[in-house]
Amino acid sequence: MDTNEKIHTSRGNVFEDLGVAYPERVMARAKVMSRISEILTDRQLTQKEASRILGIPQSKVSCLMNGKLSMFSLDHLFELLNALDRDVEIIIKPKTKAEKFATTQVLLSAVA
Repeated sequence: MDTNEKIHTSRGNVFEDLGVAYPERVMARAKVMSRISEILTDRQLTQKEASRILGIPQSKVSCLMNGKLSMFSLDHLFELLNALDRDVEIIIKPKTKAEKFATTQVLLSAVA
């Protein structure tokens, strides 16, 4: 190991660690994209089949499967989940007094 290398402890969100603007929102998109990829993989769909179901070009399915975050808004990802027969619920609530800042989180249920 090079003695000039530094190891940094993650704060729990790689996008925050990298200094990305709005890291919680980017993490939310990453989690949703990952879940969509899992569903497609579990269904053993080809990219062509997924393209037909999702109503997007095969090239965008490839971007989705390869985690190209910039290609998809959270709203579009929700539409893709609906196309895969998944309900999407959004819960808006006041932050607790213990929380320093309001947050954006994505809580995912089992793939099933």
